Amino acid sequence: MLRNVSLFSDLPEDDLQAISSLATTRTYPKNTIIISEGDDSDSLYAILSGKVKVFLSDDEGREIIINILGDRQYFGELALLDDSPRSASVMTIEETKLAVISKSAFEDCLTKNPVLAIRIIRELSSRLRNLTQNVKSLALMDVYGRVARTLLDMAEPNGDKLEIRQKLTQRDIASMVGASREMVSRILKDLSTGGYITIQNKTITINEKLPPGW
Repeated sequence: MLRNVSLFSDLPEDDLQAISSLATTRTYPKNTIIISEGDDSDSLYAILSGKVKVFLSDDEGREIIINILGDRQYFGELALLDDSPRSASVMTIEETKLAVISKSAFEDCLTKNPVLAIRIIRELSSRLRNLTQNVKSLALMDVYGRVARTLLDMAEPNGDKLEIRQKLTQRDIASMVGASREMVSRILKDLSTGGYITIQNKTITINEKLPPGW
C-alpha cells in the first residue's frame, strides 16, 4: 500500500518491503487528533485512505488551517528531519487509515535512497512556497481574493470545469483564509447565485472563471 504514497512510489522493491515491514497500520475515526503542536517527534505518517487537516490554534480555541491532506500524501516529516517538536496539529476530518513509520526506519531508508531525500527536499520547497503565498494573500488580499485563491488552488480539472473534491465546510474555508464563517458564507452564496460555482454535498464545482472582485 505504501507504493501508492507519492513519497515512496519510486523506491526499489527491496527497500519498500523493508520499510513496509516496519510500518504500523492504524485507522482513526473522524475528528481524532493524530498530532498535537509541541509533541515530541517519533513518526512519519502516510495517508492510505481518508483526509486530515493540518492546523494551528491558540489558547482561546481559534484555529487556522494550513493544509488539507488526503490519499497518497503524508505528514510529520519536518520534525523528523530537525528533531524539533511538532510545529502544527493534525486531525482527521473523516475516517482515516495511516501507515505509521518510525523515525529510525525512516532515517535508515533516507540514507540508502538519495532519490527519496531529493523528493523530500522538493516537497518541503513546494510547501514553503505555498506558505509564503498564503502569508502574502493574508497580508495583501481582501477576503474575497483569499477565498477565490483558495478555491482555485484546491480545484482539480473535471472535464471542462474545476472541482474541489475535499468535502469542505464553510468553517473550514473560513479557517483557511482567516475570515469569519458568515463572510465566507456570503461570498459562496453570491458566487453560487451568479452561476460561477455549484455546491452539492459539500463538493464545490467551479463552472467558469471567478470574477476579479466582489
